[in-house]
Amino acid sequence: MLLPSLLRRRLYSSLATAAAATSHHVSPLTFSDTWSPATVSHISPATSDHTLFHLTLNLSSHPSLPARHVSPGQFLPLRLPSSSSPPLLLSIASPPHVAQLDSEFELLVKRVSGSVSDVLCGMREGDLVEVGEVMGKGFQIRRLWTGHVDGDDVALVLMFATGSGISPIRSLIESGFNGNKKAEVRLYYGARNLDRMAYQDRFKYWESSGVKVIPVLSKPDERWSGARGYVQTTFLREQQILRPSSTGAVLCGHRQMTEEIASILLAKGVSKEKILTNF
Repeated sequence: MLLPSLLRRRLYSSLATAAAATSHHVSPLTFSDTWSPATVSHISPATSDHTLFHLTLNLSSHPSLPARHVSPGQFLPLRLPSSSSPPLLLSIASPPHVAQLDSEFELLVKRVSGSVSDVLCGMREGDLVEVGEVMGKGFQIRRLWTGHVDGDDVALVLMFATGSGISPIRSLIESGFNGNKKAEVRLYYGARNLDRMAYQDRFKYWESSGVKVIPVLSKPDERWSGARGYVQTTFLREQQILRPSSTGAVLCGHRQMTEEIASILLAKGVSKEKILTNF
């Protein structure tokens, strides 16, 4: 579903490209030309259809790299040794404390046939890749609290993710960002079907930490009794925003979803400074 053009024009320009994907080529960006070897310590399918993979990299020999992961939503450049293919820029899926305590980065990789990610997802434990410096500021969560932007402390945080866009959202949730703030947190997580939905084994943990998880399937089978369609249409049906000044949002996923959700929120009076992306 496309929103009226008037609403779409209200979208803050930086949101238009903010979270279109969590795995893409880095050629338009500038980054350090310092690369370090990293060992694949774990790799396994993250979805039953093998379109997404869990990848863990051991960086114990380069402790300065994990130390630079300080905010959920940051990126890690990754390339194959002795390859002329452009590097990938991957959102770090694990929270910062995991990197700092275990000297590891956990990633969620979307497998695309014939690409660098295809080779990456076919690797085995012990194989080597090369990683660059951690990039980006991540999600600027401080914007949600009084003193950083106009408005009240947020009482409601709405999270929206599709596909591999769940990767940095996982990092944010498991970082304990809400802490003692006691905001209500809702996650709308969209995928084609359950076979393409990662982290289902973590949903109970997220719920126990205060996050209401709302899976949304665009093409489920007949057994599915949950939300159907797209994340934005599901949210439009609910639209439970009673106090826009105390509502914040975090977006990551397909471009159309992030644009339309941001337009809806802006039209409802949510401050653009409290609509967060990680790019």
